Amino acid sequence: MATKHEQILQHIMSLGIGKKISVRQIAKDLNVSEGTAYRAIKEAESQGLVSTIERVGTIRIERKKKENFERLTFAEVINIVDGQVLGGREGLHKTLNKFLIGAMQLDAMMRYTEADSLLIVGNRVKAHELAIKEGASVLITGGFDTADHIKRLADEKQIPIMSTSYDTFTVAAMINRAIYDQLIKKEIVFVEDISTSLDHSFFLYAKDPLERWYELNEMSTHTRFPVVDEKNRVIGMVTSRDIIGKKRVMLIEKVMTKNPTVVQAKTSLASVAHMMVWEGIELVPVVNQSYELQGIVSRQDVLKALQQIQRQPQIGETIDDIVSSNINTVEGDHTIFQADVTPQMTNQLGTLSNGVFTTLMTEASSRLLLHAKKGDLVVENITVYFLKPVQIDSKLIIKPTLLDVGRIYAKIDVEVYNEQKLVGKGLLMAQLIDR
Repeated sequence: MATKHEQILQHIMSLGIGKKISVRQIAKDLNVSEGTAYRAIKEAESQGLVSTIERVGTIRIERKKKENFERLTFAEVINIVDGQVLGGREGLHKTLNKFLIGAMQLDAMMRYTEADSLLIVGNRVKAHELAIKEGASVLITGGFDTADHIKRLADEKQIPIMSTSYDTFTVAAMINRAIYDQLIKKEIVFVEDISTSLDHSFFLYAKDPLERWYELNEMSTHTRFPVVDEKNRVIGMVTSRDIIGKKRVMLIEKVMTKNPTVVQAKTSLASVAHMMVWEGIELVPVVNQSYELQGIVSRQDVLKALQQIQRQPQIGETIDDIVSSNINTVEGDHTIFQADVTPQMTNQLGTLSNGVFTTLMTEASSRLLLHAKKGDLVVENITVYFLKPVQIDSKLIIKPTLLDVGRIYAKIDVEVYNEQKLVGKGLLMAQLIDR
């Protein structure tokens, strides 16, 4: 039986797109406490099922598919620009296909205005009206209002017309930034993207005899399986080591390892990779909020995903991407690297950021290990000495040296030079992920 939390989430998913919801109403409809309703609504918001807008409330929105992640709903636009809704609230759940700046003659502006687009414009009432008639939403900049008959028209057509105190240039920059951030999020790989679903997973029940382990082993060639109770909740793990020397009639619950490590669908690839390396785990069950088994993720799944990410082009650049793109090997030597200090890599004083400095050392160390065919690294700890500030536009030489390496660990000394002067040193300890 589903928990109250899950029942509320299922209820929210059953609501129509654009429906306004509240903690009090959910608590009353489902006979739960307001605290339980509040927590479930916050979970729904994190899952992209609802959006909370100041001065409007919480509304049911359409969850974006990953391949359509660069699009925003009008509800999200309101939050981005800290705006207010003047009319057409019923259409806030809709997704905009594109936005355009209304900085041209009216007839020219209308040639580019189409349904499901967003016109960003100032105090031009006629433009507001024509855009709404074309099926386009309107965002009025500079804090201006619009005519009452246009608000009524927006309500009739369920097309949002909004206002913000920011100027047009700032609004366009904010929306662009939001889309760019969404593209970066789009690239983040989660457990749900690489895991094996429940339908194709092998698992055991606590009351199964050990004989069942041998059956699954023969069917799947796997040697470790999650163990669930009668409610399908994960309560243990069984491996070949657990059953050696045990009679086949014994129950699984007598030999299993209790309280196993688990992950959820929204656990990031980086987190599960670190966990598997750190704990030496080969397979992890994927569970929901109620600990019910949803699937499994294996070490092979993680390694394949890590290698695939390295081969794919980046769409939205993170700081790490910017740093990585600025590091190159010195000609003919794969153990020495050079990097240019770009404006994005500096702090407010115009010198190289401490965080970026550390990333440069880590990236150079990673490339050294890859060249030595030792595999990818997960940093365990790093000690950095910042000896001298590094100015913008400087050219750095990074020299990582492999001090010690084993099957699953590495110790690397890193020196960073600018104009042949030592500007920083680091000692990095890392766990290795076999390629």
